[in-house]
Amino acid sequence: MMLPTQAHLLLVFTLTGRLWCVMASPLVMDPNSICRRSKPAGGAQTELCQTQPEIIQEVAKGARLGIRECQHQFRHQRWNCTGHGKSLGKILQQDIRETAFVNGIMAAGVLHAVTRACSQGELLQCGCVAIKSSSGSPNEQAKGSPNPALQNQHWEWGGCGDDVDFGYKISQQFMDTRKRKGKSDIRSLIDLHNNEAGRLAVKTNMRTECKCHGLSGSCTLSSCWRKLPLFRQVGNHLMQSFQMAVRVMGGNDGKSLVPLDRDVPPLGAHSLIYSDESPDFCVANRRTGSEGTRDRVCNGTETGPGACDWLCCNKGYTEHTLEYEENCQCQFQWCCVVQCERCSIKKEVNVCL
Repeated sequence: MMLPTQAHLLLVFTLTGRLWCVMASPLVMDPNSICRRSKPAGGAQTELCQTQPEIIQEVAKGARLGIRECQHQFRHQRWNCTGHGKSLGKILQQDIRETAFVNGIMAAGVLHAVTRACSQGELLQCGCVAIKSSSGSPNEQAKGSPNPALQNQHWEWGGCGDDVDFGYKISQQFMDTRKRKGKSDIRSLIDLHNNEAGRLAVKTNMRTECKCHGLSGSCTLSSCWRKLPLFRQVGNHLMQSFQMAVRVMGGNDGKSLVPLDRDVPPLGAHSLIYSDESPDFCVANRRTGSEGTRDRVCNGTETGPGACDWLCCNKGYTEHTLEYEENCQCQFQWCCVVQCERCSIKKEVNVCL
């Protein structure tokens, strides 16, 4: 189930630290209203609102992108990243694994959306990035993006590279804050760390694209550039980090974070971190933001996430038969119509009690 547009736009700015306290009303749906309400907070956000409102539009797109990906990644989990604004707000006020993922994917979404807008010419403040010539191959310059076809051939950087550094800066301005109302310094450090992990998930998955030049496609010369990864790849990366998230506590100096388990290696910049254990999300609870799993569709033939026994918390499930019609036996008729029949479909579904 997707969040309504109002909740999407509201969530953009409940995640921007200091703007939390001014975004209580779900009626704030457009960037202009958001900017008017953000004036008391001041800082970089207010300056951008006043001088470059088109960037605010892209920040909102990035937030929606992050939420959609969150819903995809958690579609088989007991907490499935859906719900009304108050429920999500309760999740975000905690320091659990789910909060870590949401903060990371939202920071990544803002970076991704702003960077893509730059490359598509939708923002005047940025554009393509030009990479200076180098003696190393594109593979050496872009680790993690192997392209064997480029070996032993002449190449140069060119094309329209994505300006990920500009998107990174905007994501920092909107997602990071060192002071959050009602939060300790340690909790703020956790949020900042997870925001950065989200942005790094984009940067480290950048890919190299190349185009051949030469007579009859001989590819005597290649132009290569750096491009954003598919956002699904970013989501998959962060979901792996979620599954391996590290529980932390404050260091003795009160300004650092250390793993609660001493056998865990030192924290890496890519790790998602949290300080509190998650609720089981089996039962609706307004205090924790859990909406429970009642009425969730589950799979009665599988095991693990999404399976009925697990998703329904061993409380049982019921079987229902859905009947509906859909287009079938479609044929293309020259020229140029597709004609379909209507077929009656029956589908068995299981629903948690």
